[in-house]
Amino acid sequence: MTAIATPRRRTSLTRNRLPRIAPWASLVVGLVVGAAVSTLVGFNVFGWGVFAAIAFTIVYVAWSAAVEGGRKARDKFATCLVIGSFIIVVLPLFSVIWTVLEGGIKGLLTPGFLGTSMNGVSGIQDNQSVNTGSRVVGGIYHALIGTLLITLWSTIISVPVGLLTSIYLVEYSRGGRLGQAITLFVDVMTGIPSIVAGLFAAALFATIFGPGTQTGFVAAVALTVLMIPVVVRSSEEMLRIVPNELREAAYALGVRKWRTILKVVVPTAISGIASGVTLAIARVIGETAPILLTAGFATKINLNVFSNWMASLPTYIYFQILNPTSPSNPDPSLQRAWGAALVLIIFVMILNLIARLVARIFAPKTGR
Repeated sequence: MTAIATPRRRTSLTRNRLPRIAPWASLVVGLVVGAAVSTLVGFNVFGWGVFAAIAFTIVYVAWSAAVEGGRKARDKFATCLVIGSFIIVVLPLFSVIWTVLEGGIKGLLTPGFLGTSMNGVSGIQDNQSVNTGSRVVGGIYHALIGTLLITLWSTIISVPVGLLTSIYLVEYSRGGRLGQAITLFVDVMTGIPSIVAGLFAAALFATIFGPGTQTGFVAAVALTVLMIPVVVRSSEEMLRIVPNELREAAYALGVRKWRTILKVVVPTAISGIASGVTLAIARVIGETAPILLTAGFATKINLNVFSNWMASLPTYIYFQILNPTSPSNPDPSLQRAWGAALVLIIFVMILNLIARLVARIFAPKTGR
């Protein structure tokens, strides 16, 4: 005999619970209601998304309150708020990336964009490219080299100073007055506007070498003022979370303190230190005001950071937008500016990947 299928009964564990399709059904209702309300006030995608999110939350929470009770409804309302906050945070990021990609991919793919400078490029070439449809000439090679050299020198100066300062604060100061003063000054330096750092570097080198001293090294010193506090604070936090048991084990074996710091403490915290250094580089690589004050702007390649003006990607973008090569036909300059902005974002992404790679390579090995 064949068994007769009986309908599945709702037990006490499944009673008073929303069906699995409840979120999707609420989403469909929210999208429809959001589209209708957005159409009444003037349809646009952003307004549709906002009204749809509000409608979804109302429908989903009300449905939950009617079926599951007030406690579950409050829980779902809090979940909607958290997810909505996450979307609000992520959407501008995706919007920026999409806008830069849309505007910069054409400039980045232009032949010679990465390998040529703006030396000798004038409005004549831009007008010709607009009128005849030929490719846009001129690139970012000089600004690319300038950004790499200035950032490299600022990193060379900032990382040792910041790391040694954090080591002193964690391992040697023991809450002394000097340590408290250093911490106060570092906190104050963290909030210094970038243009003030540029003024400081310009005034310092004007006092030493005379007025009008503008070189890539002066710009590196200005960026150093901005980098050091970030390196100090991030490295200090990473060094403080190193377990004291590791230090005590090294001391018990007779290892000197400096060697314990060098061989045990710093390698244990290298992952966080690398992330902090990357954060500091990303903090300054896009600065414009201090570089304008200290390095000026050039249209040709300069490989010597100790002599003459030097261009960088932020100042290149600034001048291409503010002072187009051809004011009557600004499209080529805008194309170059968006391309340079895309390269700048790619730089930051590469720096983060390098930091992760360094952290993985130098992180202390676990296991036997």
